[in-house]
Amino acid sequence: MAELGSKGVTAGKIAINVQKKLTRAQEKVLQKLGKADETKDEQFEQCVQNFNKQLSEGTRLQKDLRTYLASVKAMHEASKKLTECLQEVYEPDWPGRDDTNKIAENNDLLWTDFHQKLVDQALLTMDTYLGQFPDIKSRIAKRGRKLVDYDSARHHFEALQTAKKKDETKIAKAEEELVKAQKVFEEMNVDLQEELPSLWNSRVGFYVNTFQSIAGLEENFHKEMSKLNQNLHDVLLGLDKQYSGNAFPVKAQPRKKTKLFARLRKKMSSDSTPAKANKSPSPPPDGSPITSPETKTVNHDLEPSTLEAPGASIPKSPSQPAEAAHAGAEAAGSEAAAGAEPSKTEADSGSSSLPAVVVETFPATVNGTVEGGASSERADMPPGFLFKVQAMHDYTATDSDELQLKAGDVVLVIPFENPEEQDEGWLMGVKESDWIQRKELDQCRGVFPENFTERVQ
Repeated sequence: MAELGSKGVTAGKIAINVQKKLTRAQEKVLQKLGKADETKDEQFEQCVQNFNKQLSEGTRLQKDLRTYLASVKAMHEASKKLTECLQEVYEPDWPGRDDTNKIAENNDLLWTDFHQKLVDQALLTMDTYLGQFPDIKSRIAKRGRKLVDYDSARHHFEALQTAKKKDETKIAKAEEELVKAQKVFEEMNVDLQEELPSLWNSRVGFYVNTFQSIAGLEENFHKEMSKLNQNLHDVLLGLDKQYSGNAFPVKAQPRKKTKLFARLRKKMSSDSTPAKANKSPSPPPDGSPITSPETKTVNHDLEPSTLEAPGASIPKSPSQPAEAAHAGAEAAGSEAAAGAEPSKTEADSGSSSLPAVVVETFPATVNGTVEGGASSERADMPPGFLFKVQAMHDYTATDSDELQLKAGDVVLVIPFENPEEQDEGWLMGVKESDWIQRKELDQCRGVFPENFTERVQ
């Protein structure tokens, strides 16, 4: 009988709960359709918005704090492995071996202590702070349901009172249910009206304490870690002094195309040889002046022309023979422009001489800019000049297309003619001293490792 009674009570509660849910659903539908008024409390709604915001911020802070602690743990493991590696490579006969072992132990203890204090003073406090939100959130939801019950009871009571055929018994029962619903709602409402503003204001002190704890723990940790690092630095400094002759050499990155530029340079050198042999071509048979794309030819007749050079002058006389004009040009020295000589046959036969021809060389400029885009300020630099670097270490060339560097050498960096030939970590350039003396890229330029140099301009 007791079991049946228990089942009967349970079934009755379920039926009551189902009825309540149906009544609430019906009331909400009527409120949304505007057929029933809804009790509003704007002040409480603002408190609920603040609560939701506070819960969201706290949840995010908790998540980020856990991520931070995981990072500290990972950093601890990485630091531990690094110190273990140091202990393994530190040979027994090196000075400071015991000190490095002690430093490694203290390093591990310091990381462990830092992580544990973060858990105790930040994470656990964070968990306690957020632990109060689920209960309050549940009470806010329950308060909302009780408000719907109150509105439903109120509307039911008002409907019975305004009905044409009044039933006093139903009215009395509805009034009793209304008073009960109102009492339950107001009790919950009053409690939340006091707790929510207080909880909202508590966030300031919580955030201050949390971040002060983290900052203080970090400060102490880094102070102690700094001491350990300084001790390790001193130990390694002693090791360096004892073995100072075994300095670690700076090495260049390996090249994949070492021979490519060497072949290109060899080909360019062989192609340029015939051109050098024919640098001064003989005059054409018809006696026309020699011109080239790089020079500007000025042909002066003998009558009104005057050619002047330092230390010599050419007379203006129209009757002056071409040989005299040519002699005057030679007397002017290498700085004067060279005149074209008549052939020996003509000179011996006494025939009329050719007019004096002066070849003057001018840089091709456009609006004060050297043709090709280089500014006048960079006209003395090699074509395509990018920037300057200075060698920080000596570098011994291992191939014919590489530059030999001494510490202090300044190199003018230029682009590769074919970017695909450039290896990672290597630059193309010409030493500034070679460029100033020779002004020739083909014989002076070469590749060099970038990590041996430092940019200066």
